[in-house]
Amino acid sequence: MKTPSKGKKVNKAWLHDHINDPYVKLAHREGYRARAAYKLKEIDETFGLILPGHLVVDLGCTPGAWSQYVRRRLSPLGAAIGDLDGTIIALDLLPMEPIEGVTFIQGDFREVEVLRQLELALAGRQADIVISDMAPNLSGISSADAARVENLVELAIEFAQNHMKPQGALVAKVFHGGSYNEVVQHFKSAFKVVKPCKPKASRDRSSETFLVGLGLKPV
Repeated sequence: MKTPSKGKKVNKAWLHDHINDPYVKLAHREGYRARAAYKLKEIDETFGLILPGHLVVDLGCTPGAWSQYVRRRLSPLGAAIGDLDGTIIALDLLPMEPIEGVTFIQGDFREVEVLRQLELALAGRQADIVISDMAPNLSGISSADAARVENLVELAIEFAQNHMKPQGALVAKVFHGGSYNEVVQHFKSAFKVVKPCKPKASRDRSSETFLVGLGLKPV
């Protein structure tokens, strides 16, 4: 008789937790593409970040739950469609199903052509808020994964420094681990105020957390 492999046991446990997760059920009920929407919702409500009229840039947006949340925040009626008081520009390496009112760019903004597209979409304006749910493909090699995480955070900070209003805010996903202290220092070197946040929708066993940088320091 075959015994289940450890990998299959882990996958079954994850699937069971996922199906029974209250945020997964809530996302399905409220029309969000992923439970991640509630992570941004709690961060936004804690710090009062996203306001009508804002220009928001969503880095690492696919499948689009964060952009969906922002779209509803910028709607006078909190609706998923219809009037929109503000601008949302979303970017990811992967494709994303369209969201009404969201300008989507597929590509790597480290590439000159993709950055040019992003700058054209900004049309000379600076973002009020930059949100980054970017995460690397993890290899399981802690030193390499730490370096990848740190690099993505540095890119998000650099983008904010170049394309965000001085009084703006950056929200970025980070991970507790080998690079966490370095990542926090990067934030502190760039922002006047830095706050960590672990939303309730972020699973307890997950090493992910979020850093919120408020107000850019002069470069």
